[in-house]
Amino acid sequence: MANVAFIGLGVMGYPMAGHLLKKGGHAVTVYNRTPEKAARWTREYGGRAAQTPRTAAQDADFVFCCVGNDQDVRSIAYGDSGAFAGMKKGAIFIDHTTASATLARELDQRAREQGLGFLDAPVSGGQSGAQSGQLGVMVGGEADVFDRAKPVLDLYARSCALIGPAGSGQLTKMVNQICVVGVIQGLAEGLNFGRRAGLDMEKVLSVIGKGAATSWQMENRWQTMLAGQFDFGFASDWMRKDLGICLVEAKVNGARLPVTALIEQFYAHVQARGGGRWDSSSLINLLAQD
Repeated sequence: MANVAFIGLGVMGYPMAGHLLKKGGHAVTVYNRTPEKAARWTREYGGRAAQTPRTAAQDADFVFCCVGNDQDVRSIAYGDSGAFAGMKKGAIFIDHTTASATLARELDQRAREQGLGFLDAPVSGGQSGAQSGQLGVMVGGEADVFDRAKPVLDLYARSCALIGPAGSGQLTKMVNQICVVGVIQGLAEGLNFGRRAGLDMEKVLSVIGKGAATSWQMENRWQTMLAGQFDFGFASDWMRKDLGICLVEAKVNGARLPVTALIEQFYAHVQARGGGRWDSSSLINLLAQD
């Protein structure tokens, strides 16, 4: 059993922290900017809640973080009340936030200076994957640090792999998001086309869902996309944030992302329609409206 801290109890972090306690039997301390959510978590799972990231991280062997963006990570990691200020030598900071590779390398350097381990470990699988403990975890960092952390990460992972040095996890998540939005846009166009052509889309999907066109998005989202139901899942606000990270990194490495840049603007249109909290599959809303 390890002492574990988990910072950030959003739709992903809340169940992930729960797996660490229920499945792993670890002693878990949580911190959330909204204290009420931390209190609700402790009522549901046990463990305890801390008043600051620093107090949450004290005596922890592993400190997990799953917040919104680069600045959110810095706000809970640095400063007198930040997690790094409370961590003991040899402890490992694991960042599950989808953030920039630049931040990952920065955190890795800061951790080394303090005698800490660091892993950037963004996840894929959405809210359902977090709840079921079936996430894909893509990791950047040192092999010895990863080996120490992997048994704990495996508590909510369907797959968990070390990709390379610090920043590699975030870069892999960028590849993931680039691929995902291309599939969502293609699915949205196909569904909209088929419906306007007067096809029975349930029959259509029963056929094409067994062939080369199939995808996780098709299997899990076609019905809700056609029904215009988007009040769940991975928010368009977050997807647009992630695509912005991809586009910034592409300027650094020289990659051309013409389709990704276009879809990033489609999400801007979704936000303008008041759909910032809609699931990322809501791209079809832009096509379904005449």
